[in-house]
Amino acid sequence: MDQPTEPLTEPESGLAAARRGGSLTRRMIGVASIWIVVLLAVGGFALDRVLTQAFTRNFDERLEYVLSAMIVSAELDQDGEIRFVRQPADQRFLEPYSGFYWQVSGGGREAFRSRSLWDRALPMGAAHQDTDIHSYNDESFPDEPLRILERDAMLPEADVPFRFQVASSRAVLDEQIAELRRTLVRSFALLGLGLIALAALQATFGLRPLRRVREAITDVRTGRQARVDETLPREIEPLVAELNNLLDHNERQAEEARRHAGNLAHALKTPLTVIQNEAEVGSPDLPATVIDQARIMRRQVDHHLARARAVGRRGAGQSRTYVWSALQSVERAVRHLHGSVTIDIAGTQDAVVGVERQDLDELLGNLIENAAKYGGGRVFVTVEKREPGSGEGPDFVDILIEDDGPGIPEAERADIFGRGARLDTNKPGTGLGLAIVRDVAEIYGGAVRLEESEDLGGLLVRLSLPAAASSDLA
Repeated sequence: MDQPTEPLTEPESGLAAARRGGSLTRRMIGVASIWIVVLLAVGGFALDRVLTQAFTRNFDERLEYVLSAMIVSAELDQDGEIRFVRQPADQRFLEPYSGFYWQVSGGGREAFRSRSLWDRALPMGAAHQDTDIHSYNDESFPDEPLRILERDAMLPEADVPFRFQVASSRAVLDEQIAELRRTLVRSFALLGLGLIALAALQATFGLRPLRRVREAITDVRTGRQARVDETLPREIEPLVAELNNLLDHNERQAEEARRHAGNLAHALKTPLTVIQNEAEVGSPDLPATVIDQARIMRRQVDHHLARARAVGRRGAGQSRTYVWSALQSVERAVRHLHGSVTIDIAGTQDAVVGVERQDLDELLGNLIENAAKYGGGRVFVTVEKREPGSGEGPDFVDILIEDDGPGIPEAERADIFGRGARLDTNKPGTGLGLAIVRDVAEIYGGAVRLEESEDLGGLLVRLSLPAAASSDLA
């Protein structure tokens, strides 16, 4: 029977994954386009208001001139009727429905109107007193929107004010405003498209160095080149420098890993060869040989594992640990193992080092335990920050471990860091403590030196570790 098969899905390509995260170019173009549209819309609206008001004012000024001329030339005849000393000169006032009208009303008499109004009359509107010129739009006439200017004025020998009105069809004004808006829309649309095209061009060419960096990284990944050697703008240079530093760091990490693996293989090769030879000849000392060589292999494995852990934790990020809390923890553990030993701690309590806490515990544990084991019963630990100008840099913390033991002659101090070297072969241990301390300290950029204790007379171990700012601690 056929087995059911699951549908095969191809792995998502790098380009598809990049698109899922969005395009920086499209984001820049999109943001620029939105702002361009918004600013042009606001600017176009403001410009439309200004120009529309300017056209309207110009239109009103012509009507206002006629209205003023009417008021100046109007008077009352003997019958109390309105008459003009000078008739309005515009011929359109004489043509019916010409779109240009005037009207004078008030005094309880029938309104005096231009011939162009024919059988129509201008609306009086709500009761109010227009001591100044009042302008407004009116839709009273079918298919002919009007622009009306009116003003109330007292004529000589009149008891009540008369309302003077001048009206004109808004067709010309509305056409001018419509043409203005069509021009604005076309102009701003072309301007917006041009600005968006310019933003797209700027984003495309502005981000081109990043695409070159991506191509260079691809060449590094595929082995076509070892580093990013492109000539790039100043803004991109720090990124490329950090990238090359990261590549160098990873290469050093890989080289250290290869070297550690080679060293471990070489260290295990000899014990395995001894065991194999003893087994092949059927040596009666085979069990003892296996135990002895296994102990040697275990020491080597412990040593290289400690180095590997330190390298891995250093590569994972910059660690920060308070020295004082680590010392207190190690002091309690060592005091529990060596109850008769007196351990004193002094110095700076706020010192922080750029070392993983577990590795710092291992460094201090090895050194303090050695001082307790091989000393005379007293251990003194001091924490010091290097002062600027000391000649060795201010970015280190020195941890001094002193004991009152016999010490180590200066000629033998260099050999004590060898693997398997022991201060006293009569006491238990693997002989790897100081070697591990030196290797782990060097991995973090530190150092270990052996000196003579002036206060206690025994050995002084100076552990120097790179300092870290306490404010950076989480």
